[in-house]
Formats: sequence, C-alpha cells, structure tokens
Amino acid sequence: MPAPRPVPRSAPGPRPGTDAAREVIRWAVFSCVLVPVVLLWCGTAPTAAVGAGLGLAAVTGVCRSLLVRSLREAGRGVADHTRASTPVD
Repeated sequence: MPAPRPVPRSAPGPRPGTDAAREVIRWAVFSCVLVPVVLLWCGTAPTAAVGAGLGLAAVTGVCRSLLVRSLREAGRGVADHTRASTPVD
C-alpha cells in the first residue's frame, strides 16, 4: 500500500481588499501628477500648480496610511464593534 501523498499547501494569497487598495493608491498618485500638469496647461501659475500637487500628495499620503492601517486591522480581526456608540439593528 503506497504512503498517502501530502496535501499541497497553497501559498497564502493576497488579503481581501489589498488589490483594491493598491488600485486606489495608483489612481491617487496619478492624479497628483496629472492635476498640476493640467493646471499648467490651462495657464495657472507654476507655484499654484506645484502647491496643488503637493496638497494632493499630502492628502494621498494620509489616506494611504489610514487605508493600510484599516486593512491591517481588518486582517487581524482587531475591529471591535461591541462598544460602538451607534445603535445596531
């Protein structure tokens, strides 16, 4: 009687939401580059265009860090809604 074959273990796949998060961040970075270019093309002052790009980059960075933190906590099951102050149906 042959020995039982071991069951192949699949490599851990990406966590749910990771691909969507990366896609959102890619579009946000793209817009951080595109907006100043369009503003310059429309005749806006270069300092205003650079300022808009830097502002968008700052917002994108904060949103990215919050999104990564949220996905990390969701993956660990950290979110505890038992003490939420909002009513639950």
